Amino acid sequence: MNDPQVGWIAAIIVGGLAGWLAEMFMKSGTGIFMNIILGIVGAALANWLLGLLGVSLGGGWLSYLVAGFIGACIIIFAWRAVRGAT
Repeated sequence: MNDPQVGWIAAIIVGGLAGWLAEMFMKSGTGIFMNIILGIVGAALANWLLGLLGVSLGGGWLSYLVAGFIGACIIIFAWRAVRGAT
């Protein structure tokens, strides 16, 4: 969320929406607060991973939504893998 045009309120809204979409896609039972955290942290994770691959999603709300969705799905998958292994 380095773009100054996207403020904290927008980050929370877009992160919550991305987390909710990931929750529906991955069939997990997280709450609204966890959806927001998943979306925001997932966007940072996805931007970092895609940056390593040389892929840039650009700026704006839609790219943050896509990055948040991808990252939240990765986090949910990783959490299930760790939880299932223990």
